[in-house]
Amino acid sequence: MISSFNSTIMNPSVFTLIGIPGLETLHYWIAIPFCVLYIIALLGNAAIMTVITVTSTLHEPMFIFLFLLAFNDVCLCSTIIPKMLGIFWFNFKEINMHGCLAQMYFIHVFTGTESGVLLAMAFDRYVAICNPLRYGSIMTTNLIAKIGMVLLLRPAVLVAPFLFLIKRFSFYKTNVISHSYCEHMAVVTLVQEDVRLNSAYGLFVAFFVIGIDVILISLSYIRIFKAVFVLPSKEARLKAFSTCIPHICVFLMFYALALFSFLSHRYGKSIPHYIHIILSNLYLLLPPALNPMVYGVKTKQIRNRAITLIVFWKRII
Repeated sequence: MISSFNSTIMNPSVFTLIGIPGLETLHYWIAIPFCVLYIIALLGNAAIMTVITVTSTLHEPMFIFLFLLAFNDVCLCSTIIPKMLGIFWFNFKEINMHGCLAQMYFIHVFTGTESGVLLAMAFDRYVAICNPLRYGSIMTTNLIAKIGMVLLLRPAVLVAPFLFLIKRFSFYKTNVISHSYCEHMAVVTLVQEDVRLNSAYGLFVAFFVIGIDVILISLSYIRIFKAVFVLPSKEARLKAFSTCIPHICVFLMFYALALFSFLSHRYGKSIPHYIHIILSNLYLLLPPALNPMVYGVKTKQIRNRAITLIVFWKRII
């Protein structure tokens, strides 16, 4: 039911996604690099998952976590890009309330899972470098299974209240979302009611997931660097650094974009809105597209196995 009394919309059943406000005339061309990045993300992460799956020697904790990261990246970018391309290329701007809430839920769940997987990978490297003799006894199959369950359940449980907090609202200023996807705060800004509980809970979830993960990952790498610097062999130090470099690159890329998106949405009033939207899109798309390149190039086992598989398939064809 929609009412325009006093310019208020009551219980909107449909929202309209603008895309990138101010750049509507460029939507067709802006969609091209987004589509290219999406294809790269799908193919790259599919290759990572295939290589790890078919190679028994890669069935180790580090590569299991990398498989989870690749799978989560495919899910994350697939949550936003198909709808985004529909907006940019075919003007499919409408999304119903349930579809908006579903997209919101999965976006936040998959970003939370991404952060958790990065934390698990940092913990794995910490154990491997700081406690190498106990690595096998610590990183057991049972522990990995428990970590995997926590990685999924933590964001799934913490994000669920967002849906109920949104559903309790009845009055909206407008049903037009100045964004290219449904995001919690983008919807909350449309509400013409008291949204302090939503804002407070959003900050709590952001700190409990992203904030704590950043702190723990940073502490892990500080301990790793301390352990590496005291290694007697230069070759051992270089080998330890080489295993950590891909993780650090992905860590910095993901959290730098996440931090900028989070802060600019709440405090960056002077930043042009289209800049915020573009960076918010890149925050969800760029890491999934670049992660396979980072790990494929820097991880010797994956690189060598991928080359072997490519040569094998060329011979068959």
